Amino acid sequence: MTLTLFIYLLSLVCWLGGMVFFSIFSAPVIFRVLTRADAAKVVSGIFPRCVLRTGRLWWILSAAALAIALGLTIYAGAVLRPRIDAIHIMADEQNPDATRKAEFDRLHRLSVSLNGGVMVLNLLALLSSAAALSQP
Repeated sequence: MTLTLFIYLLSLVCWLGGMVFFSIFSAPVIFRVLTRADAAKVVSGIFPRCVLRTGRLWWILSAAALAIALGLTIYAGAVLRPRIDAIHIMADEQNPDATRKAEFDRLHRLSVSLNGGVMVLNLLALLSSAAALSQP
């Protein structure tokens, strides 16, 4: 799990770092040193063509899926998890209150559903990213 999380975070850092470096350092230098036409050729060669052409819908779908997945994850962690933890202690007693046990079961099912939804949304983001990258 730690290795997977490390690879995921490293990927995000590299992606963001590459975007920042290109936008702040590389592109301005390229346009300052080369003619506008040559600079445009260089930048279009570096920049993924699918972002500049027909793949935008796929990228939008991917971004929307990731945004929704992030929102669900934040909700599950910040709102749902503390409620489950509070009820869980009481639900594990030898003679748990039936109402609390039912509430725990309901919140647990919701948590499992949200996690499943996040997985599906991440797969959708992966699929739409692959579709965008395969556009000519």
